[in-house]
Amino acid sequence: MQIGPYRLKNNLIVAPMAGVTDRPFRTLCKYFGAGHAVSEMMTSDKTLRMNKKSLYRANFDGEMAPISAQIAGSDPQQMAEAARYQVANGAQIVDINMGCPAKKVCNKLAGSALLQNESLVAQILDAVVAAVDVPVTLKTRLGFCNGEENILRVARHAEQAGIAALAIHGRTREDMYTGAARYALIAQVKQEIAIPVIANGDIDSPQKARLVLEQTGADAIMIGRAAQGRPWIFREIAHYLDTGEYLPAPDILEVKNVLLEHLQELYAFYGEYSGCRIARKHIAWYTKGLKSSNEFRQAMYQVESTHEQAQVVTRYFNQLLEQGERLQYSETVNLLEGY
Repeated sequence: MQIGPYRLKNNLIVAPMAGVTDRPFRTLCKYFGAGHAVSEMMTSDKTLRMNKKSLYRANFDGEMAPISAQIAGSDPQQMAEAARYQVANGAQIVDINMGCPAKKVCNKLAGSALLQNESLVAQILDAVVAAVDVPVTLKTRLGFCNGEENILRVARHAEQAGIAALAIHGRTREDMYTGAARYALIAQVKQEIAIPVIANGDIDSPQKARLVLEQTGADAIMIGRAAQGRPWIFREIAHYLDTGEYLPAPDILEVKNVLLEHLQELYAFYGEYSGCRIARKHIAWYTKGLKSSNEFRQAMYQVESTHEQAQVVTRYFNQLLEQGERLQYSETVNLLEGY
C-alpha cells in the first residue's frame, strides 16, 4: 500500500475515531501490526484549535511515521489553513473528514453532511491539496441518504483534485452505524479510479478482512470499532492474510499486560484527572465478555484516581487468572460489533 512517497508495511489501517484514536491508541495498534493510523479529527476552526482537547489530538511526539492528521470543517480556506497548520505541526499526511455521521459535526455542515454539496466537496479537496506539499487523503461514506449514493462522483472529484488515497465506509450518513456495511459500491469505485482505495466498515475478524478485500478489490482495509479493546486484531489479520492460518486468542495474562501498559500511556499522556476518566471506556472495551465484567466495571467507574484504577484492574485480572478464565473470541467479537 502506497500513500504518496510512503510505502506502508502492510494494508491494515487504523480508522480515525473521535475520542479513541489518540497517540497512545495509535501507537498500540501500530505495535500490534497496523501499517498505518489516522488521527482523530481536528477542527479547522482556528478559534477552537488551541483548546486543550485539540492540543492533545495534535500531539504526534515520538509517533511512528508516517504521521497522518485528520481535519474537519466546511470552509475551503479554513480547511487549507488547518492543513498547513498540521503539516507545520509534524503531519506527513493530511486526511480530510467527509465521513463522520455525528449530529454535532453534520449540523455544522462538516463530516458526511458535505456529501450533500458536491461543488463544496470539490472546492475543499482542491483547496487542501493546493495548500500543502504532503499527500492528502479523504475519508468518506457512500453518500448522505440511502437511494442517493454519490460516492462514484465524489471519488472522481477526489482523483481529479489529486487526492492520494480514498477511504470509503460502506454506509451512508443516514445509516449511521446501523445495518450491515455495503461493499458493492466500493468495488465499483475501485474499478473506476486509479488512486488507492481503502475499504472500511464491519471488518471485525481475519475472515471478514479477507472477504472484504476479495469483494472490493481494495488496496487496503481500515479497521475501527473492532480494535477497541482488541488492538491485537491487526496481528491476527496480518497473520491470517499472510498464512491462511488463525492465531490463538491472547491469554488473560497478555490482555492484562496490554491493558495495564495502555493505561500507563494514557495516564502519562493526559495526566491524573483526564487520564483516569478517558481510561474508563478502554477498560470497559478490554473486559467486555469476561467473567463478572459488568460488576467489575460498575465498581471501576467509581474510582477517581489513576493509581487506584490500575490497582482495581490488576486485582480483577489476577482473579481471572486464578480462576483459569480464558478469552472467548467469538463472544468478544460479537459484543464489539455493536459499537
